[in-house]
Amino acid sequence: MEINHILVAGSYEKEFKKKLPLDLKQSFRFKPVDEITDADLSWADAYVGSQPAPGFHFSRIKWVHSFNAGINNFLEIEGWREHNVLLTRTVCSFGQRISEYCLSYVLKELQYHRDFAAQQLAKKWVRQTPKMVKDQTIVIFGTGEIGQEVARTFQFFGAKVYGVSLSGRQKEYFQKAMTVSDVNTVISEADWVISTLPLTKETERLFNQALFSYFNGAAFINVGRGAVVEEQALIDALDFGSVRHAVLDVFAIEPLPKESEFWEREDITITPHISAVTELDEAIDCFIDTFRKVQNGEQLVNQVDFSKGY
Repeated sequence: MEINHILVAGSYEKEFKKKLPLDLKQSFRFKPVDEITDADLSWADAYVGSQPAPGFHFSRIKWVHSFNAGINNFLEIEGWREHNVLLTRTVCSFGQRISEYCLSYVLKELQYHRDFAAQQLAKKWVRQTPKMVKDQTIVIFGTGEIGQEVARTFQFFGAKVYGVSLSGRQKEYFQKAMTVSDVNTVISEADWVISTLPLTKETERLFNQALFSYFNGAAFINVGRGAVVEEQALIDALDFGSVRHAVLDVFAIEPLPKESEFWEREDITITPHISAVTELDEAIDCFIDTFRKVQNGEQLVNQVDFSKGY
């Protein structure tokens, strides 16, 4: 694929110049996303950024590279297949970041951080023996790069780790992988259920009343996409006790509206979509590596499969 004009949505010229090979002959144009014009889009062979510019159109664009792992905002644009446009996404340390995020909340509970903090304030000396990760059963929805890295982390500590995906195909680091239709038994045994799922037609509101009914007091962590959860069904599951606690980093609407019931609940922990923040240096490195492979016609591990939506 011949790429000559690259439009970058963002004022990142200084950061790019530090990393771009000196022998590149391509022309780059850097503009804040809200200042990109129709003329800019008509000039570009490639578009790089976290979101589409207002009035985005393909014109002569052959390749779009997202600075994010999630690409739902780009998939909302029509005409990908008709224009035969390549879409790639950023793949970097997301898996490690997300696995450490999940591990931190598991350890927080197993090590009784909240209880001991309350005891310190009350000047109480009451012993509780911390639990161990090796005695936990973890069910991870999504067995791609991120899900596998989360599984690897918990497997390292000796936990029993199961994976759930649309195909049910076995992947490394999972004791067993299965499809959603086969998950009822293993969910009832789970101490923790973690969603790393992307948002697709198949995963939207997957965590609904029926799925939550299989929970048997497990904690739920969502680091995938907010819209895979039916929010009222989660609240009902928390009220009923089938879910003991929810750690939520992603939501259907972000920022989470102030009127959301989630804010008021002690059995919900909220973080502002920070489990896998994209660092600019890593995003640029991923772009450069992807660009090299695009130019050389090499296989891309981060190419979006439009039939799957990720």
